[in-house]
Amino acid sequence: METVERDVMDFDVVIVGAGPAGLAAACRLMQQANQAEQELTVCVVEKGSEVGAHILSGAVFEPRALTELFPDWQERGAPLNTPAIRDDVYLLKDAEKAQKLPNALVPKSMHNTGDAQQRYVISAGNLCRWLGEQAESLGVDIFPGFAAQETIVEDGAVRGIVVGDMGVSADGTPKDGYMPGMELRAKYTLFAEGSRGHLGKRLIEDFSLDAGCDPQHYGIGLKELWDVPADQHEPGLVLHGSGWPLDSNAHGGWFLYHAEDQQVVVGLIMDLSYQNPWLSPFDEFQRMKHHPVLSQYLAGGKRVAYGARAITKGGFNCLPKMTFPGGLLIGCDAGTLNFAKIKGLHTAMKSGMVAAESVFEAIKGGDEGAQELTSFTQQWEASWAYQELKDSASFGPAIHKYGTVGGGAYNFVDQLLGGKLPNLHDTTTDHGALKPASEFEKIDYPKPDGKLSFDKTSSVYLSNTNHEEDQPCHLRLADPELPIRDNLPKYAEPAQRYCPVGVYEVVEDSAGEPRFQINFQNCVHCKTCDIKDPAQNITWVAPEGGGGPNYPNM
Repeated sequence: METVERDVMDFDVVIVGAGPAGLAAACRLMQQANQAEQELTVCVVEKGSEVGAHILSGAVFEPRALTELFPDWQERGAPLNTPAIRDDVYLLKDAEKAQKLPNALVPKSMHNTGDAQQRYVISAGNLCRWLGEQAESLGVDIFPGFAAQETIVEDGAVRGIVVGDMGVSADGTPKDGYMPGMELRAKYTLFAEGSRGHLGKRLIEDFSLDAGCDPQHYGIGLKELWDVPADQHEPGLVLHGSGWPLDSNAHGGWFLYHAEDQQVVVGLIMDLSYQNPWLSPFDEFQRMKHHPVLSQYLAGGKRVAYGARAITKGGFNCLPKMTFPGGLLIGCDAGTLNFAKIKGLHTAMKSGMVAAESVFEAIKGGDEGAQELTSFTQQWEASWAYQELKDSASFGPAIHKYGTVGGGAYNFVDQLLGGKLPNLHDTTTDHGALKPASEFEKIDYPKPDGKLSFDKTSSVYLSNTNHEEDQPCHLRLADPELPIRDNLPKYAEPAQRYCPVGVYEVVEDSAGEPRFQINFQNCVHCKTCDIKDPAQNITWVAPEGGGGPNYPNM
């Protein structure tokens, strides 16, 4: 397509992503501007069809950052309706047996009850919808359905973003109703795209933000929402566990939370550092639900929603530099999740709030933008969120090194001793951990029963995923021949299994030869392919705005 003339809108601050980090930043910016009686223009761009449409998290929420942002959040009607009341952790030994761990042996970072900080079982999507309402009432412009496609970099500094074109056909030509994307220019741009944000990924590379850091590590989180019978529902019950069905070469853990309105959320978080290319995180999750510890709460219920999302879980040792000329990386775009707590909403929000304070301080002082805000680094490193990450730096590496049980023991002792054990590191990339298929037996997963376990087709239906079919594929292959030429013989083409919604298939062409097929319409934007492909041949970019999942209250 020829170069097109683009409309330009100017703002003081542009924020990419209406998740907890981006919305907290937007609210904090406008709070300061309103208090100082200073005019400030803030815009949030969200690729989902609405705020919350692409948000997926457990979630047991720690409201520390929310209380700092809105001390009166209860009066404002924040959707924190179900206090966590009971906290159980299990080790699943096999398909039938389990051991409940004594509370005294559970690392204190994983406790959700029994201390002064009340936590809540929430929908992260609904929290973001509420934060979006607060932001708009403060004067923030929010544009849902618009995908940030490119970063504007001039003279070595970020100057804003380009929103993706609308109405482009699969061959790249304009369709009827074609609309070129706009340039949104700003003094400062905050990138809050969530885990493995495609612009954040490029910024980390282009500005060498990860120099001196361990390679980032990720997990895939799969989640379902169930309506369950009243006699199986205990609002505020929080269950965590690990063990079966994962073997010693794969690490992860499950969660089952009792939310409001007779609903239970159940999910599996699996490290993407696993070695066996035959492994399917989706199918591990499906068979896991048959264990009696979980099935007792799900049997007789109805599954009403499904989704999946990558999780940036490397923690402190993998945290990149978050500043560059003209902008900041915040939240899971940087990797602020505290995996030792299995929580990231509160730290993401805090990173956004600190970013907002640094940006406003600069603009209030007459800064015209494009500077590198070193003041952010000082304020971030002085924050409780940074200290949380620092205190749990070894959590993930210990599990990778010693396994779920051994790593758990290491972390328990480390927390007991106040962090005096050596800081562990894991320098193997997640995609580099994959081993040849010939070193493992093919896994024969049980057929789903349609009651507790399900197939990918019915699951993607429950994610309400939709993409305009006649548009360029947003899953780009650097070498289109590589999947069949290299990945199929060596790794049995693992994309068929690590994708949680069946985007990738190996099918036979008319001559009976294998062909790599991409069903991009199924994509729930989880980014697992971008992370786990052993050749790093797949690059995820944003599709046309408004496409992807439409999660209800995930």
